[in-house]
Amino acid sequence: MKRSRSRTRAGLAAAATLPLVAGALALGIPNAQADAHPRQALANTKPQWATAQADKGAAPASTAVDARVYLAGRNAKGLAAYAQAVSDPHSASYGKYLTPQQAQARFGVTKQQTDEVTSWLKSAGLTVTGVNEHYISVSGDQAAVEKAFNTQLHNYTKGGHVYHAPSSTPSVPASLGGAVLTVTGLDNAPQQVRHDDTLPPPSAVFKNSGPYSTYYGSTIAKNLPSAFGGKAPYVIKGYTGKDLRAAYGAGKWTGKGVTVAITDAYASPTIAQDASEYAARNGDASYKPGQLTQVLPSAYNSVSQCQAAGWYGEETLDVEAVHAVAPGAGITYVGSASCNDNDLIDALTKVVDNHLADIVSNSWGDVESNETPDIAAAYDQVFQQGAVEGIGFYFSSGDDGDNVAATGTKQADTPGNSPWATSVGGTSLALGKNDTYEWETGWGTQKSLLSKDGTSWTGFPGPFTSGAGGGTSTMYAQPFYQRGVVPDALSKANGATAMRVQPDIAAVADPNTGFLVGQTQTDPDGKQRYSEYRIGGTSLAAPTIAAIQADAQQAQHGVPIGFANPAIYERYGTPAYHDVTDHPLGQGQGIAEVRVDYANGYDAAGGLITSLRTLGTDSSLHATVGYDDVTGVGSPGAGYVTSYARR
Repeated sequence: MKRSRSRTRAGLAAAATLPLVAGALALGIPNAQADAHPRQALANTKPQWATAQADKGAAPASTAVDARVYLAGRNAKGLAAYAQAVSDPHSASYGKYLTPQQAQARFGVTKQQTDEVTSWLKSAGLTVTGVNEHYISVSGDQAAVEKAFNTQLHNYTKGGHVYHAPSSTPSVPASLGGAVLTVTGLDNAPQQVRHDDTLPPPSAVFKNSGPYSTYYGSTIAKNLPSAFGGKAPYVIKGYTGKDLRAAYGAGKWTGKGVTVAITDAYASPTIAQDASEYAARNGDASYKPGQLTQVLPSAYNSVSQCQAAGWYGEETLDVEAVHAVAPGAGITYVGSASCNDNDLIDALTKVVDNHLADIVSNSWGDVESNETPDIAAAYDQVFQQGAVEGIGFYFSSGDDGDNVAATGTKQADTPGNSPWATSVGGTSLALGKNDTYEWETGWGTQKSLLSKDGTSWTGFPGPFTSGAGGGTSTMYAQPFYQRGVVPDALSKANGATAMRVQPDIAAVADPNTGFLVGQTQTDPDGKQRYSEYRIGGTSLAAPTIAAIQADAQQAQHGVPIGFANPAIYERYGTPAYHDVTDHPLGQGQGIAEVRVDYANGYDAAGGLITSLRTLGTDSSLHATVGYDDVTGVGSPGAGYVTSYARR
């Protein structure tokens, strides 16, 4: 699946407490009569969208398939069980992490498994195109695929397009002894595009217009119409590291001795110079030799499909936000060859196999309905492997609220929907003079424009524009750490079974109360220049939380936090968090800010656009007292980082 950036200007070897719920999936029934030998069904490998209503019949015999057969390893259930135990503060195994070598020896794939699966694939008529310690890649025609996996390929309509997919649940020979975790690539949504090793230049420049507040409420738009019974302030120019460190209780901690990995697609050609200049301009510590490194693929693909240059700003935001909040932490950028799942999984796997970091920040995702269960199983296996090594994965929760406006369906985002990942939601943040924490709301914005005569806000408060993602999964059952914290009204929103709810924790994401970022961009004259602008999205929240976790790990005497959700929920209801609500100034008291933008996104030559942004209105989601589906347990408070120092 193609992954998108969460920014505003993605094997099913689960323990009994963390399963995918098969009953919630549109699974087919394997044709056991097609093979005289016993078969093992690969549950959760048929896409949800491959329904009887969308079925257009058998795919042509000429259909070609490129697939990956992921291997389960020698003890898939044991991997999931140990991943939970080592992450649970109440377990005797808590914090007893394994090295990559120990994890491989205890749970990894054996040579015998690889050899047997490879031999079977070849015997079915498939061509083996690659083998590593995690999967075997194959290619073949329709007949070979159907023979190997005991299913038929049919064409299905999806989003106005036709794609092929298995018509029933694929299976493998039972004689393989459970060596196969899952198979991906039996469906072709979306299509692969050609390889291209050349990356485009930075995207066209974007700049903010003033006037600004220097801190929340410092500059009031006195000559503009009132809102909510008073004059609204102008938005800030953008928070920097000292502001966010003050907001989230970083204190004396800097993340020293901790490494944060950042995964995005592609790689900005100017990241080193941009990050260095940004730090110098905004009071951050200068980078020490080797503090910022990159691990990049040998080649890129899907450059046009993924709009590669658009990812440069994402990497820049992530790097600069992590360094701003955890200036002593090492940063390793691990670039994916594209924005497609297989390449992103490869990038995450590279972090785990080489233990490149203890904390992994990911500012990308997609809606849950686009996630196929086979890909979900592959992600979960990587997350579990990371957990046993003390590695935690943090994902932005999305920027479209409940996703109804964008997709027509209320749904959560992925891969943060996985119970093995930490989903990071978003807030609007108000810091007063001298970085005094005033309040936060759940991030959700409505926009109304200044009328032509300047006397009113047209259609006030206006339509929903963006907000933190959240909601109830239809794929994953409620994990143990959410029990007793997440209200039934949320966990059982889709039925009688309690399910996984996002997000887990939150930080600033509203672009109107966002972060100042510095990046080389392409100006209208075609020249590339460094400039700074304010940005937001849960793409800001995820690296901010990752950096706070680096500070907390330093406070915890350098002992890895690992998969963080059990520890995050253990602190629920304590002074470790700001309990964020939509109405921090009182029920019924609305909050709004005035924003002025360049019509052309660059300068005043094309005119200015003045708008009023109403805060705390996230689609159908609500930030309430206690856990909620906008901010999770809340944002880190003054006691969050220090709570790890006491362990």
